[in-house]
Amino acid sequence: MEAYARPRVVVSKCLEFDACRYNGDVIYNDVVKKLMDYVDFVPVCPEVEIGLGTPRETIRIVKKEENYLLLQPSTKRDVTKEMTSFADTYLAGIRDTDGFILKTRSPSCGVKEVKVYASTEKGPAIGHTSGLFGGKVEALFSHLAVEEEGRLNNFTIRDRFYTKLFTLASFRRLLPLGLEAVKEFHKKNYYLLMAYSKPTLKVMNRVLKNVDENGEEETVELYQKALHKLFNRAARNDSNRRVAREIFKRFESKLSIREVAFFEELMQKYANKKEPFSSITTLLKSHAIRFEDNEILEQTFFAPYPEILLEISDSGKGRDY
Repeated sequence: MEAYARPRVVVSKCLEFDACRYNGDVIYNDVVKKLMDYVDFVPVCPEVEIGLGTPRETIRIVKKEENYLLLQPSTKRDVTKEMTSFADTYLAGIRDTDGFILKTRSPSCGVKEVKVYASTEKGPAIGHTSGLFGGKVEALFSHLAVEEEGRLNNFTIRDRFYTKLFTLASFRRLLPLGLEAVKEFHKKNYYLLMAYSKPTLKVMNRVLKNVDENGEEETVELYQKALHKLFNRAARNDSNRRVAREIFKRFESKLSIREVAFFEELMQKYANKKEPFSSITTLLKSHAIRFEDNEILEQTFFAPYPEILLEISDSGKGRDY
C-alpha cells in the first residue's frame, strides 16, 4: 500500500508546542506528540493572538440574557469582540486543512462542555457551551476531523478521528489529479466507505457512474460532498460485521468447516463486545495473503492510518469490545 498522505491539522498551541497556557505552562500530550511524525501541524493560541499575553488572568464564558460573553473576571475586561473577530479572520483563511485538535474545555478553543457562568463573581457553572473559537470551528468545519485533545485519550474516538483525518488527507492529495485518481481512491477505500454508510456508498457509486451527465469537475465535487457526509456518522458494530462478511465470502468456499466456524465464533464475540474488531480484520487479512487476493490486500479498510499510531490502552471507556 502506498505511503499515507500527511494530514494538515490546526492545533491549540499550548498542546506540546508552546508554554502559552494561562499559567505559562505547556501541556504535554502523547497523542499530539506521536502524530508529529505523520502530520503537519499549524499551532495557534487565540488568547495570545488577541493580546492577552502569557501568563494571563483567566477568562470565562458568562451568559447575559441570550448572549455568551468572554470575560476576564479579575479585570472585568470583555474580550468577546476581539475573540470573535480573530476567529472569523483566522478561519476564513483556512486552506488545505484536514482537521483540528483543540484544547478541551477551553473558553476559547473548547468544542464541547465549556463551562458557562452567570457572572464574573465566584459561583458554580450554570451550563455548558462551546468556546468562542472552538464553536466557530465546529460550525464551519464539522465536515473535517475535529476533536478535543482530552477526548482523544479514548481508543474508539481516537480511532475514528484518525480514520477520518487520514482518509480526508488522502482524498485532498489526489484532487489535483482529477477523476481517474478519485476512481482509484474509491476502489481502494470501498470497504471502508461501506463500513461507514452503505447508503452513502451507493450515492458515491451513482456519482461516478453519471460522469457523462455531470462532467468531470462536477462529479468530483459531488463525490467530495458525499465523502464528507459519509463521515458524519461512525462505523457501527453491525456495519463492520456486514463488511467483514462481504470480504469473507471471497474465501469461504476455500476454507475448512472448522475455519468457517472459527470466523463465526469471532463474529459472535465481536457482536457481544467480547472481542476487538481487529481480531476479525487480522483473520481476513491472513486469508487474503494465503489466497493472494491483492484487491483485498490493497483495501484501506485494514489500515486506514499508520498502524504505529494504534494503541489499545486508553481511559478504559468506549472501546470497540
